[in-house]
Amino acid sequence: MAWFSTFPQMNDSSLTSLKKAIDEGFRQFTRQYGDAIESFFTPLQSFLIWAERLVMNTPWPIVIAVIGGVAWLASRRLSVTLGAVLTLLLIGYFGMWEDTMRTVSMILVCTILSILIGIPIGILMARSAAVQGCINPVLDVMQTMPSFVYLIPVVMLLGIGRVPGVIAVVIYALPPVIRLTNLGIRLVDRDVLECADAFGSSPWQKLRKVQLPLALPTIMAGINQTIMMALAMVVIASMIGVQGLGQPVLKAIANQYFTLGMFNGLAIVGVAMIFDRVSQAYGRRLQIHREISHG
Repeated sequence: MAWFSTFPQMNDSSLTSLKKAIDEGFRQFTRQYGDAIESFFTPLQSFLIWAERLVMNTPWPIVIAVIGGVAWLASRRLSVTLGAVLTLLLIGYFGMWEDTMRTVSMILVCTILSILIGIPIGILMARSAAVQGCINPVLDVMQTMPSFVYLIPVVMLLGIGRVPGVIAVVIYALPPVIRLTNLGIRLVDRDVLECADAFGSSPWQKLRKVQLPLALPTIMAGINQTIMMALAMVVIASMIGVQGLGQPVLKAIANQYFTLGMFNGLAIVGVAMIFDRVSQAYGRRLQIHREISHG
């Protein structure tokens, strides 16, 4: 490996100066614009607090009934519905209901934000090869960047709390819904698009009535993956003050509480399975409906 010593490198003093200049520039930016950025996210904080209070203050039988009803409407399968209800009953029986509801409220908020941000970006990528070429490298970086790294700029800008945690989770979980929205729209049959053009459909009508409905099963797969990635970020986000099932797991790691970590970890798995099974079942129903309508 002697050849490596001849590889041109920036000298240590120049590299150190560059790092210091970047760090100092970011600190000055946070000091100058931190308050404005924090006030910009005030509506997000209000929405998060409202969602958390809604699920926390609603009696547990109603919450279970609503989730069971959603599971049945999405899947039309008794096994999925009973599995969701039984999982929630076990979580409550083992005393993890409040932390679970905090986690569920955060995941719902993160999923809604990811959908509102990701689907329009995916549509833009599907309509323009240039936009796709610009955004794909960004998505590659977002999907390969270690999840802990997302916490650094967010904490420096907004401090510690629920809103920074939600922003970090959304950034981490956003790529799948963008990529699969783009893919789903691009996979729509050209013959169908030509028929829509022949009937005089405008671009907006073609998108709303043809492309999005036909791409919906693929988009649902992206939403499913976004939910799974958001749940995977729960424990990491607890490091910056996000309440929920992640904090007991973090406490268990720090204090070597095996049962505490195991029970709350299993609760996270249970919530993930509910979201996964329900969204997958709904996606399959959409796919079957699409095949029947085109059969």
